[in-house]
Amino acid sequence: MQTPARTITPESSVVEAATRLRDEGIGSLVVERDGECVGIVTESDIVAVTAEEGDTRKLTVGDVMATALVTVGPDAPIETAVERLRTHGIKKLPVVEDGELVGIVTTTDISRYVPHITRPKLSTESHPERRRFTRPDTLYEDDDWEFDSYGVADGIDVGDHVRFSKTLSESDVERFAEISGDTNRLHLDDGFAEGSRFGRRIVHGTLVSGIISAALARLPGLTIYLSQELSYRGPVDIGDRVTAHCEVVEQLKADRFRLSTAVDDGDGETVVEGEAVVISDPIPDSA
Repeated sequence: MQTPARTITPESSVVEAATRLRDEGIGSLVVERDGECVGIVTESDIVAVTAEEGDTRKLTVGDVMATALVTVGPDAPIETAVERLRTHGIKKLPVVEDGELVGIVTTTDISRYVPHITRPKLSTESHPERRRFTRPDTLYEDDDWEFDSYGVADGIDVGDHVRFSKTLSESDVERFAEISGDTNRLHLDDGFAEGSRFGRRIVHGTLVSGIISAALARLPGLTIYLSQELSYRGPVDIGDRVTAHCEVVEQLKADRFRLSTAVDDGDGETVVEGEAVVISDPIPDSA
């Protein structure tokens, strides 16, 4: 969680709230009255107000705040926070302990941990409102590849998720070395690799993380990378079968989304994790 959480009173003006959100670079203010949390006002609330007709500058925070406040305790499992964010369709979750506001947790904060939480639940039962896509918009598939992709429409939406698996073979490593120019002997020379900290040859880290791109290609619609943050947590042996997991955790703009991303090795251990930002476009008419 982020601490301390920024607060405002219900009697404060909407203009003051908007100014603080802008100047402090935050997305929400928890509304307190006499030390008690009574609501929350977000950037979306401010935008909705400014779009209304009339003199909105006379409105107070109490006029526009969300009063059905959903909170979580600081000792609650992350799974609990994720479930409440999803169930209530919100992005900000005040953290309250013994009636006192102690912090706030957002979908962005949670996204760093979501891969560890959601991967065991990637099934139609966990998202019954989403349908499984069996014909991705890829040019071809291979018998060794496996994927599951769940979404709600032609584009992507928060909660959509995908899983893609393939074996990283000796041939894959050799071809990647030639195509990329990364001919580090750690990946290609058994004798050299035996003297390394790993004691054997391993797959290129970039080749492993590239499986995330393969997974994103199997989300509904046309997915275009904007950015990818990665953390490499462990090596992958040549011949191991890896699985990439991606889930849409936040909508940033009409066509831009943030995803949690991770890759597991054949033992189910996470070897790469991070988050990506993508554009989701419709499939071209000529496709």
